Amino acid sequence: MLPGDICLRQKIELAAAILVLAGLIIISRNVSKYVTSDQVKNRNTTVVLDAGHGGADPGKIGVNDVEEKTINLAIAKKAEELLKKEKIDVVMTREEDIMLAGQDGQTTKVGDMKARVSKINELAPVLAVSIHQNSYHQEGIMGSQVFYYSHSEEGKKAAEIMQDALLILNTENNRKAKANDTYYLLKRTEVPTIIVECGFLSNWEEAELLRDEEYQEKVAEAIVSGIKAYMEK
Repeated sequence: MLPGDICLRQKIELAAAILVLAGLIIISRNVSKYVTSDQVKNRNTTVVLDAGHGGADPGKIGVNDVEEKTINLAIAKKAEELLKKEKIDVVMTREEDIMLAGQDGQTTKVGDMKARVSKINELAPVLAVSIHQNSYHQEGIMGSQVFYYSHSEEGKKAAEIMQDALLILNTENNRKAKANDTYYLLKRTEVPTIIVECGFLSNWEEAELLRDEEYQEKVAEAIVSGIKAYMEK
């Protein structure tokens, strides 16, 4: 091979190397741009609070005659206010004593549940928290507990974090987050969803606490603490 040919070959190889290097730089910049883009930074961080029951559906009736729907909404409103103070976007499925109408406009239990699921799925929040109160045939049973859909890893993570946050209400509560594959809200929502049973209305001590505004505020603070901890994970 002539010296001129060698020189030409070296120039071609150098040019090719420069092109490869330039390509790698462009790819690197594009990847960096994607990772730090607004699309990633500003992904949906909305939280949905679902106050269970309402309207013609009172939910559980406490041993002290308090209705579950009233406590659910009171706690949800307090949690909503706290989340707003934390600059966290929050949407309530209901803000008054009503049942939600289904797609057919009928306010039935089935229509209400479908409307809640539809609203949550449309909003596609980072987390949906449905607030409820429990009941049992034995009055001595008490303590908050969180439920999640059996086939949702994110739901499980959120439930376990929330269960820990609720310990502030009763440090002796040894209940664990519990999987469930039958609750309609858990099965039908397409985002991490948990059901927070704040306490037992069948237990006189807990039912009296749950109707107290100061205790409701404490419950709301625990729920918001759990939401924040999940969002920071």
